[in-house]
Amino acid sequence: MKRVLSFLKNELMLVIAALAAVVSFFLTPPSGALFRELDWETLGKLFMMLCVLEGFKKENIFRPLILLGGRFKSMWTLSAFLIFSVFFSSMFVTNDVSLIIFVPLTLLLFRGGNKEHYILPVISMENIAAIRGSMLMPFGSPQNLFMYSRSGVSAGRFILHTAPLCVSSGILLLIFITVLYRKDEKETITLLKEKLTGEWTKEGRIKRVSYLALFVLVLWAILSRTELLPYVVVVVALGVLVVDRSIFKKVDYVLLLTFFCFFVFSANIAANASIAEFLKSAVSGHEYWWAIGLSQVISNVPATIVLYPFTTNLSGLLYGADTAGLCSLIGSLASVINYRIYVREYPGNGKKFIKVFTLISWAFFIIVVIPGWLLSRWAL
Repeated sequence: MKRVLSFLKNELMLVIAALAAVVSFFLTPPSGALFRELDWETLGKLFMMLCVLEGFKKENIFRPLILLGGRFKSMWTLSAFLIFSVFFSSMFVTNDVSLIIFVPLTLLLFRGGNKEHYILPVISMENIAAIRGSMLMPFGSPQNLFMYSRSGVSAGRFILHTAPLCVSSGILLLIFITVLYRKDEKETITLLKEKLTGEWTKEGRIKRVSYLALFVLVLWAILSRTELLPYVVVVVALGVLVVDRSIFKKVDYVLLLTFFCFFVFSANIAANASIAEFLKSAVSGHEYWWAIGLSQVISNVPATIVLYPFTTNLSGLLYGADTAGLCSLIGSLASVINYRIYVREYPGNGKKFIKVFTLISWAFFIIVVIPGWLLSRWAL
């Protein structure tokens, strides 16, 4: 019983997602159509990334990034490097992937430099960087990709609409970093690089090359929107099986199950005729606030899918979905990934993460929410 209670305490997001999924079955009875409507594509992409990046960690493929980070002597510059690495990489490899890459690197560097007390505020800002950086590109986040593919607008027009909020968010992040180190802007960090990362061995070269090749394959599958994604998932799984089957034991299946439960909830909500009729009359003209509000219940990707059929202002839905992740963990599935990475390293610190995350995210949200609403009147 103690082990069950401990698991429930440490896996708070899974508990919330599972309860939401169960409640949704009272609104819409389960059916075969439900499972066909689930976002299997996102689950497949997440599974591939988790497998490949576990291989990256085991074979020390992050070594060049660790060595690069080790060159920074001040906490301000190191934090800015990590946060803006997330900001810019999320534009091209999606926000969740950028967090999967850089949050573990942040934990490693800050622990190696005895600066663990800065981990939570910095990875909270990395979360903001992922959300606001990814909004620039049509493929930066799942909700952007969904709206871009459905709307028919050009990539240039899409970027023109998202650029003002993205650029201003980058400037605001610089201010937030400065505020974090306001007591000592020149605070230094000493990184013993030999303790942070080991040497590459000739014996591990084949594994490193294999994981890098699989990573490129996964990125291609994500960016090209290929219809061959199911086959790519199989190829990646077989590749990992051949290279090192022990990787499968380390994959974060709790995160995959959490996403699955959220998708069940959103699919049931969308399939309920009464709810659909209500949304049809309530959403039009208020897309921005509906996207922010509904995302706090089912996260921004499912909320975007649910609200899209009832939307007359795509800009409102776009800006609202990209702003929603600043309100709570549930607001963006990328935030759930960030939370999971942290609590795997610091079990039992979930409440502490939520407290710091919420404080910093809400400070950012309060500043950007009204400008986002005003800009949402600019038709996409």
